[in-house]
Parts: sequence; C-alpha cells; structure tokens
Amino acid sequence: MNPYRHFIGVIVAALEAMQASGELSPSLDFSAITAEPPRDPAHGDIATNAAMVLAKAAGKKPRDIAEPLLQRLKANPDVVDGAVAGPGFINLKLADAFWRARLGECLKEGIAYGDSQMGAGHKVNVEYVSANPTGPLHVAHARGAVVGDALANLLHKAGFAVTKEYYINDAGAQVDKLGQSTHLRYKEALGETIGAIPEGLYPGEYLKDVGAAIAKRDGARWIDKPEVDWLPEMRSFAIAMLMAEIRTDLETLGVHIDVFSSERALVESGAVDRAFAELSQQGLVYQGRLEPPKGQKPDDWEDREQTLFRSTQFGDDVDRPLKKSDGSWTYFANDIAYHHDKYRRGFADMIDIWGADHGGYVRRMKAAVSAITDKKGELDVKLCQLVRVLKNGELVRMSKRAGTFVTLRDLLDEVGPDVVRFTMLTRKNDAAFDFDLVKATEQSRDNPVWYVQYANARTHSVVRQAAAAGIGPEAVSGAVLDRLTDGGELALIRLIAQWPRQVEAAAVAHEPHRIAFFLYDLAAAFHAHWTRGSKEPELKFVIEGDAELTRARLALVQAVGFVIGSGLKVFGVTPVDEMR
Repeated sequence: MNPYRHFIGVIVAALEAMQASGELSPSLDFSAITAEPPRDPAHGDIATNAAMVLAKAAGKKPRDIAEPLLQRLKANPDVVDGAVAGPGFINLKLADAFWRARLGECLKEGIAYGDSQMGAGHKVNVEYVSANPTGPLHVAHARGAVVGDALANLLHKAGFAVTKEYYINDAGAQVDKLGQSTHLRYKEALGETIGAIPEGLYPGEYLKDVGAAIAKRDGARWIDKPEVDWLPEMRSFAIAMLMAEIRTDLETLGVHIDVFSSERALVESGAVDRAFAELSQQGLVYQGRLEPPKGQKPDDWEDREQTLFRSTQFGDDVDRPLKKSDGSWTYFANDIAYHHDKYRRGFADMIDIWGADHGGYVRRMKAAVSAITDKKGELDVKLCQLVRVLKNGELVRMSKRAGTFVTLRDLLDEVGPDVVRFTMLTRKNDAAFDFDLVKATEQSRDNPVWYVQYANARTHSVVRQAAAAGIGPEAVSGAVLDRLTDGGELALIRLIAQWPRQVEAAAVAHEPHRIAFFLYDLAAAFHAHWTRGSKEPELKFVIEGDAELTRARLALVQAVGFVIGSGLKVFGVTPVDEMR
C-alpha cells in the first residue's frame, strides 16, 4: 500500500461526506488534492493541501474548509491527532499501529514491496543508448544506458507494460563513412600502407579489427573493385561487427534490450513515405523558404525552396525541412517515421534518452510526434549531460584503442557493472557528472554505492547473529510488531513505508535518480540506529533472553533489507550479503 495515496482516498471520502451534509458544494474537482510527508517530521506524518486547492471553487476561506475537514479526519481510527497550519494546510499524526501494519506488508511481500498497479498495464516505449554503430560505446553512452534501463525497470515496477528499445542509426552519411573507413583498414590488413586517415573518416584503431576480420573472410576480393561494389559490403560488415560488440558491452552492463530497430530497414519498408503522406494529408507539408538562423548566416547556407513540415503549429521555433537538396529524406524525416512506427505498434507514450548534444532537437521532435499521432501520442525526452572520468580529481583516458574517449568496456573493467550503474544514478540525468574512479570504490559514507551496500550487508549480519542465538529468519512470521516502540525503530518503519510512494512518484516524474537518494536516506537511518545500539545495549537488534523482542527487531531489519533489495533491483544492481 502507498499510505499517502491511501489517505488521499480517506480525505476525499471525508470531503464527499461534507458535500452530502451540505457543508460543501456538490461539484468540486478533487484531482489536485495531495497527501505527502510534511517537510518537518515534527509537524506529523501526513500533510494535505485539500482545503487550499478547493477554497476558490467552494467559495470559502481555506481554514473554513480545513477545520471541519480535520474533525472528520480525526474520527478515522488511524488518525491520533491533527492540526490546521498556516492558511489552511492540514497536518495529521497517525497511530503507530498504522505504520507497523505497513511493516507487516513489507515482510509479506519481500522485495516485491513497492510494486504498484498505478500503470495499469499501459504500454510505454523507452528508447535508449541508440548509439551510431560506428564505434564502441563510451562513458556518455553508459550514462544513457543506465538511466534508460533504470527508468524502464522503475516503470515496470509501477505497473506499466514497458518495452526497451534501441534504434540502430544504420542509414545515412555516417555509416557510409564507416564503410569507407573500414575499407582503408581492410587494405591495411592486406599489407597496404594507408597513411593518415583522411579528414571526415573514423580514425579509431578499433576498426583495425573490423578490417582484419573482413580480410580474413574475403581475402583480396574487394581490392580492385569500385566503391559502388565494396561500400555496401564494408558498411554492413562493420555495422554487424560493431553492433555485436555493443550488444556484448550492454549485456555486461546488465542492460537487456527487448527490440533493436533498424533505421535502414525502416526507410526501405516505405515508413518514411507513409509518414510523409500522413503529414501531407493533414496539410502539414508545404514548399517554402526558410530564413537563415537569427544573427548569423552560415557559409553553407542555401536559400532555396524546400519541402517543409509545419512544426511551428506544434510549438517549435521554425518549420523544419523534410528533404535535402538532392531529394533524399532528412534525418528528421526518418525520425518522424520511426516515432510514427512506434505509435503504430501501440506506443502512445514514448520516452527517449538522448545525449546532451541533441538538446536543440527536442522541440521539433516533440512537435513531430504530436502531429504524426494527431495529438494522441506523447514524447518525453530525457537529456543526459556529459560524463568526465577522473582519478583523484584528474582527467583520465584509459583507451588507446578508441582514441580520444573512454569506452564503456574500459569503465566496466575498472570498477564493474554494479558500481557503474549505481554511481551513474546518483545525479539527475540533466546534471553534468564527474565519475571519479577512486571515489566510486572507496569505503565511506561519501560513496553512496558502498554506503547502501554496507547497509544491506549489515541486515544480513543481523540475521546471522539472530540465527546464532537460535532465532532463524523464518521466526519473523510470528513477530509481535507491537514490541517496536523506540522512536528510532518507528522512524525506520515510517521510512520503509514511504517506499511505495517513492516508486510511484519517481515513475510519474521519469526520474530514477530519486531512488538513489531514497536508498541513501534509508541506509543512513539504518546505520544511525545500528550505532545507537552499539552505545545503548537495550537497543541492539538481538536481545539475549528476550526472543520476542529479537524477532520483532529482526523483522524490522529484514524489511530494511527488502526495501534496499527492491531498490537495487530497479537499478539492476546485485545486493551484497557481506562486504569484502
């Protein structure tokens, strides 16, 4: 149960009773009512804005609604006290038994605690990574992969039917350059001196492996052939080999993609033509000229009549070209077709995880999705800012093979997938991020990965201590939770009970980093209570001579472990039983 969503229902029921008695007008919108933890725990357990948001429509002062509403809420057996604060907020204090009941739910559900039906099986497509198949994944791709995967897991836990998707950009000029670059490395593998890599091609040494592989397979077959013959083969071979490496790296990171969609296959299927026809039928395509960008006129600016999409009708700054000067489709046209294809597959809700360099592309793509779905589809774009890899505060480059960037594989070899995944989620996606290799593995509370895992390991340590005292983990099924009366114990229980709300709120906001913050807070509260027990023996988890209290405290400890395990599962991180 999400106790805060439950209390919205309690509050609405009380308001409906006020309507039935004539205290409130009958037609009021309750959708903006919230119930959440007060910022200051001293104010109670739940704060609601009900009186504030209803006052205007009800034609009353907020306090004139809040006072009688509070009296009705105090009649609820789970409410032990309450007060009207400020202009009309209501703060409620709930019975300890109410919170202990939430602890019982957690113990019953295990790491499934927090699972929600909020999403009601609604289909959501989360597309992430989608790196051009022109080289290995680097650390910025890693961040997008982790954010996208954790968000997909979070939405799944909140009850949505999620499809994880990777869009392979295997059409256009960049993969032609990949084919040309591969041909150079192919000739090099056969003994030719190729000299410096020409400007505009891919210089990374990783293509030496691709060239050598095709040379081993085909020998000198392509040496004397014209480009029109060898380019398709070099291109497709390189894409296949690099995508196999990308898939391997993602699997090592713990990212399992459901669908790999090909841009080339999309174009060849006629999807772009279908999307163009759809927009044309709506009168959203026209022939016109665009003004140069404000304040500048680029050297390559071409003042010509173009085929344009009326994206300004859907919130964009300017209308956007759909065709190049040679008559071929623009990347934008292909992307419209791709999102149209998603919508045709049943995904009205789409989430794309992009790199920060695509920030200028967001508005036009959201406009396109609105247009091509007749405003029935919605696109949310999450931009991931750049990642710098540091060691003791100094920039590092670990990869000669890749050239100028640190690859995902380098990072995984250095610190492992669990550290990469959790660390990448300790900042909001749109905040710049420094990944310090030393800090990511140090054993201190300043390292959230270690701090949360240490809390989980401590829960297992308590279980082992209890077992040594003859009380096995199965004993919690009969624990008398009323024995948990200490303020620190009750504070932990309230924090555990917030987990379902955290899942739902983070899922609605599409912000998986909130889970990292919550897990850190829970770990901090647990470590603090552990420390109290070391100073005050009566607060230890295992109490010699009091099996009933030990069972109750063991139940609390197991619940902490379940919530941490539940959160780490969302992150795709393996909980540890012992710290080594």
